[in-house]
Amino acid sequence: MPALMNRPPLKNVLITAAITVVAACAFATDTVIEEIVARVNNQIITRSELNRSREQMQNEQRQQGGADSLSQGAEAERNLLRDLIDQQLLVQKGADLGITADTELVKKLDELRKQLNLDSMEELEKEAQKQGISFEEFKQNMRNGIITQEVIQREVGSHINIPPAEIKKYYEEHKAEMEQPEAVRLSEILVTPPSRPGEDPTPDAMVAAEEKAKAALAEVKNGKGFGEVALRYSDGPSADQGGDLGYFKRGTLAKELEDKTFVMKKDEVTDVIQTKQGFVVLKVTDHRQAGVPPLSAVEGQISEQLYYKRLQPALRAYLTKLREDAFIDIKPGYVDTGASPNQTKPTVTNASTPAEKGKAKKKKKKFWVL
Repeated sequence: MPALMNRPPLKNVLITAAITVVAACAFATDTVIEEIVARVNNQIITRSELNRSREQMQNEQRQQGGADSLSQGAEAERNLLRDLIDQQLLVQKGADLGITADTELVKKLDELRKQLNLDSMEELEKEAQKQGISFEEFKQNMRNGIITQEVIQREVGSHINIPPAEIKKYYEEHKAEMEQPEAVRLSEILVTPPSRPGEDPTPDAMVAAEEKAKAALAEVKNGKGFGEVALRYSDGPSADQGGDLGYFKRGTLAKELEDKTFVMKKDEVTDVIQTKQGFVVLKVTDHRQAGVPPLSAVEGQISEQLYYKRLQPALRAYLTKLREDAFIDIKPGYVDTGASPNQTKPTVTNASTPAEKGKAKKKKKKFWVL
């Protein structure tokens, strides 16, 4: 997937990872000489922006590891400037379409705040400052990501349709790849009795923990949502996800738990079970039988897979058209791998616009001309 189409999950996000792309934005002195490597209409891309993108890409490749990541890294390196130009074009198109992303930005910042267990936006900003990060730059980067995704969906994704006949054809041709073992998806409410380090819980603590687990089970049986009860009662690390533990194949659970859960149907709940960790209540949120799943169970996944397969070339074609309608100038020595032979190059490249000059003066930056 191109960089613009990544959908990074927010689970277990760390502030340092979430804002890598803007981590080098702070400048040590009041006046900085900045090299312009590309102009995209009335906006510029600087060498420091290119370097920050390179650092982010290299960090991601180090985390992935393996031979595949090396080849992907070489490809990503070649496309760094292309991806920055892509984003500029999409953000500018978003402005033309009146997309501000204000509401979605507030929502995503609040999600990040919750995942970092912070009480307020002020604390989120302070956390960013502790990392030496400009919070305004971080928010702008997040806003740009929201805008680009919205433009892609409106201008490209909305025109891609996957007919049912195509989904069925794919299903019939790939049945062998879809064969799967029997598995259950479980959610838990885990109550652990408190104890001192190195000591077993006291009998009173065990009784109190069991009673708490029974109270949680009673609420579930009385109609309360399992996820809601897990959030309130569970001591397990999955509590924030409503107790979700994911799928388990046969042989991956303790035998007692396997014997109980693999005979249960979807949405059934166990009684309170004592384990080494404490007392647990389990819910089977899905029971997947061995063999090839029915089309109805996988058509959504197939549709999504076919959609993204079509989205890549369609997005590239759309970005090529945006380039042809724009004025783009690249500094000698740099290459836009997404360039179109039909692009129009500006005739003047050695002067900033009045707006850019004012902006540069306000920020006390000096730019090298192309």
